[in-house]
Amino acid sequence: MRPLVLILLLAAFAAPNVHAQTWPDHPVRITIPFAPGGIADITSRILADRLSRKLGQNFIIDNQQSPGGITAARAALAGGADGYTLTLFTNGTAISVGMFNNLRYDPLKEFQPVSGIGYFDFAFATAGDGPYKTLADVLKAAKEKPGALNIGTVAIGSTQNLSAELFKAMARVDMRVVPYRTTPELIVAAMRGDVAVIVDSPASMKGNLDDGKLRALAISGAVHSDYLPGAPSVAEAGVPGFDVPSWNALFAPAGVSPKIVETLNTAITDVLNAPDTKKAMFDVGITAWPTTPAEIGAKLKTEIARWSDVIAKAGIEKQ
Repeated sequence: MRPLVLILLLAAFAAPNVHAQTWPDHPVRITIPFAPGGIADITSRILADRLSRKLGQNFIIDNQQSPGGITAARAALAGGADGYTLTLFTNGTAISVGMFNNLRYDPLKEFQPVSGIGYFDFAFATAGDGPYKTLADVLKAAKEKPGALNIGTVAIGSTQNLSAELFKAMARVDMRVVPYRTTPELIVAAMRGDVAVIVDSPASMKGNLDDGKLRALAISGAVHSDYLPGAPSVAEAGVPGFDVPSWNALFAPAGVSPKIVETLNTAITDVLNAPDTKKAMFDVGITAWPTTPAEIGAKLKTEIARWSDVIAKAGIEKQ
């Protein structure tokens, strides 16, 4: 074989490995299925800033809000499998699998896990000057007056909304779950007494909790939250087994080089374990949560099964 031909063949075979080893050599885009300013957006930007410094290339957040995260996921798939387009998955992604007849992407087959990013609890809260001092008070009133009390959440099918449905089912109480368009509308409804309880992220209520306009009754996770240290868990407050933390994670299109996934996972683990990142996350109510790819992949599968069951039992119509 001629030397030139041999050199070209060796270069062709070596190219994928060289590409993986030099990744990233230009900016990386992360599509996220939420508008700017929310918890997921802020968390993603904290991570992107640290990864940019760690890996020497800009990590750019691309907000692609749409029902079911469809637009963000499809945009990530359209970017190809070279590692330069990634996407944010959340427990909302797991919920969407059970909420849509045609999701237009398969989070398990078309994507591969990279790492967890963060998790946080939801808060169950009521009006600061209202009649309910504890979640036990709410449960007692709901059992004494079936159908009389309301739980407020944001949109139907959101994690908050389904958390309320799961709460009803596990507590065995007859309460109506009322969806609101935005968190500010939800908070106003609680203050007016239109709803007995609201379910949302504690960071979104922090100002109203601090000034006493709202009272935190419980948090949705299984253990106490440092963000709301005075609030018991829902499980401790009267609904044993209730455990609904919210989470977000980084995923890549299937086919991205294992070497790139390894590089990303290592970098994410390093930056999320850094004290300044942990503080930046905590300040918006997030606990930094690096995982192995296998761990977050298993989490997604478990959550899909769990929320599909909740949706079916709640009788929520698929979109």
